[in-house]
Amino acid sequence: MTSNTLLVGDVGGTNARFALARMVEGRPVLEHHDSFPAETYPTFLEGVRAFIDGCPIKPTGGVLAVAGPVTEGEIDLTNSPWRVSETELQTLGLNPVRLINDFEALAWGAPVVPDAMLASLGGPAAGDPQAAIAVLGPGTGFGVSALARDIHGHEIAMRSEGGHACFAPGDAVEDEILRLLRRRYDRVSIERLICGPGLLNLHRALAEIDGRESHIEDPARITAEALENPNSPCGATLARFCAILGAVAGDIALTTGARGGVYIAGGIAPRILPFLKASPFRERFERKGRFQDYMAAIPTHVILHKHAALLGAARVAFAEEN
Repeated sequence: MTSNTLLVGDVGGTNARFALARMVEGRPVLEHHDSFPAETYPTFLEGVRAFIDGCPIKPTGGVLAVAGPVTEGEIDLTNSPWRVSETELQTLGLNPVRLINDFEALAWGAPVVPDAMLASLGGPAAGDPQAAIAVLGPGTGFGVSALARDIHGHEIAMRSEGGHACFAPGDAVEDEILRLLRRRYDRVSIERLICGPGLLNLHRALAEIDGRESHIEDPARITAEALENPNSPCGATLARFCAILGAVAGDIALTTGARGGVYIAGGIAPRILPFLKASPFRERFERKGRFQDYMAAIPTHVILHKHAALLGAARVAFAEEN
């Protein structure tokens, strides 16, 4: 066990989560959790300071996972007004301290999530232990990363903004969805459809295709009505959402060679898990033409662990101490 206690964080466009981390018998252990809406504090630094002030043990350094690209030790969160740099964080007594992408942290965290905190979406129980894994998922935005592995057990997490890759329609309905969204967006990325705000975009496009009006303004209402009545228009929207998520997950698995498994993270998938399991997700995941057998051998899981990114941040933090 290391003598140091380190700060780990997972900061998205909606919520900020922090914990203290220790390493026990080679595995990260999290303590003194706290979570609050990001809007609680006007600046990133104030949010971190408030957490540290309430800690019984002051962390000596840390790693914070953030939703967006980190450039030269600075982050301007993609879906939040918060900005911060590693230099600013050092003024709080954190040295060393690092900022990493939130899905980069999830890629490090996924392999240490207990099996009991994973829900299968199809495929074998386990993938190739020497192959890459991919981690992706919808929340306030859409994140993507992968953990590359070699035959010697070495691992490296990819820094990716794959959620901003172009949306690729999979059938005639999705062709029309893309056409409609192009009236609003010059370029339609995956994140324009597969995230909380994207669910609303999708619902409005499907309503227009069906020739009906929709007055829903909150994506949470779409999810609630879909779960209550899967045969409703909201149910059709969520089913299409799950189908596109499956297709995107399959494309990312092909792109990264993720024969070790694909992990769905983010805040939405666990909330709709029974619906997602019954949806076309896995069918669209495997529907890759000549590569259908390749895809069928890849396990797909939903990460149910609320602090998987914190586990990954802790792995990075303690690896850099050694």
